[in-house]
Amino acid sequence: MESFDAVIVGGGHNGLVAAAYLARAGRSVLVLERRDEVGGAAVSFRAFPGVDVRLSRYSYLVSLLPRGIIADLGLDLRRRRMSSYTPVGDGGLLVDTGDDGRTAASFSALTGSTKDFEAWQRFYAMTAQVAKRTFPTLTRPLVSREELRSGIEPEAWDALFERPISETLTGMFCDDTVRGVVLTDALIGTFAGEGDFRQNLCLLYHVIGNETGDWDVPVGGMGAVTGALASAASSAGARLVTGAEVLSVDPGGSVRYRLGDDEFAVRGGHVLSNVAPRTLARLLGEEPPEAPEGAQLKVNMVLSRLPRLRDSTVDPREAFGGTFHVNEGYEQLATAYAEAAAGRIPSLPPCEIYCHSLTDPSILGPAERAAGVQTLTLFGLHMPARLFEGRNDAARDEALRATLSSLDSVLAEPIEDCVLRAPDGRSCVEAKTPLDLEAELGLPAGHIFHRDLSWPYAADADQVGLWGVETAHERVLLCGAGAVRGGGVSGIPGHNAAMAVLASA
Repeated sequence: MESFDAVIVGGGHNGLVAAAYLARAGRSVLVLERRDEVGGAAVSFRAFPGVDVRLSRYSYLVSLLPRGIIADLGLDLRRRRMSSYTPVGDGGLLVDTGDDGRTAASFSALTGSTKDFEAWQRFYAMTAQVAKRTFPTLTRPLVSREELRSGIEPEAWDALFERPISETLTGMFCDDTVRGVVLTDALIGTFAGEGDFRQNLCLLYHVIGNETGDWDVPVGGMGAVTGALASAASSAGARLVTGAEVLSVDPGGSVRYRLGDDEFAVRGGHVLSNVAPRTLARLLGEEPPEAPEGAQLKVNMVLSRLPRLRDSTVDPREAFGGTFHVNEGYEQLATAYAEAAAGRIPSLPPCEIYCHSLTDPSILGPAERAAGVQTLTLFGLHMPARLFEGRNDAARDEALRATLSSLDSVLAEPIEDCVLRAPDGRSCVEAKTPLDLEAELGLPAGHIFHRDLSWPYAADADQVGLWGVETAHERVLLCGAGAVRGGGVSGIPGHNAAMAVLASA
């Protein structure tokens, strides 16, 4: 039986990060990936035949990937000038990170006073302080709750860790739109209502990335990130095998997998699991943990041009260059959650959009770039997997129609008028439900974080000083989103699993 220092189950971006670090440290590494390409959710596709546009099909922006990993592995990210735009009636709220005066004026025009802008500045000063303290700890052994708390101002700790984020937002902000814009970061891929601390966890990971909370565009699309990671791993000596379906994992380190019509067995000094914890339990022959539930509708579009806005004071290139919020007011979000919890696709689905090609036109082919083609990536909230079970195709069509209608309600023209037609006449629009993500990527019920996020500190005294990747089996480690401090395109659990392996030598 062939042996390796580490066998990595799953070739998503975290598995590649772990492989690169271990191979560079001189360890022998085998990566087994079920799909025909590595990268998992961090990949690019030409989704529409005859259209040369490389869409980031699943994940699409980067915030949590530490600069140290970016530098170590040679990745290229680009900052967005605009943070967000939220259309409201014939106006809107523009957050321009390069011009506080313009942002303040936009707040005043929307709310009629300076109070919410001042509260906005206070809130994000708090998140910045938390980010500065918390983010550097994510790539170190776990600290205790008390140690993390000791470096954070009491008001900020209370707002983000102790009280439901909904309570914090309703206490700080007066305007419904402003409350909703902040709350959206607490709901990405998370089906949770008012008072649920899962909202706090989701928001926390959205505001601490690289101590700033900025969400950056990967130049060349997510496929470029994967390409750089795969190159770093393979050039260091890691062996990457695609089309390899792992059949079982033994706690002693042996792994069986199928490649084509043949089955193989290998042994690893460590087995690193870059699949969901429920999947790992199945591979180990154990009782799986509680089933998580994903909650999103991902829509990719290619446009012949950007749509016109009702707000004549804002250029569409500015509005879509950051996060474009659609019907994400605080009460609109609550209504959509209640409808979905009752088993209905929301009547006015909240969603958010951004245009990758404005910041990074390299994803467009020469003809598409010359023609002014643009991309839109849409992420729909409050679309839990339960809405699609037993009727995925019909529910996908219903959810897509409702979501595009929601988008149309805030534009000056129907989005359909701007959608590019492929050479075969089909509209360049595709939608992915949680069940699609489960089928295509192995995400349990489409849960983009593999399971509910965890606080970024040790859950108990026994965890202090560990890496947050440990399992009940000494030789089996988590290196995917299901690890403590996992979730998002971060590479953090991959890095931490590699450090745990190297520390055990």
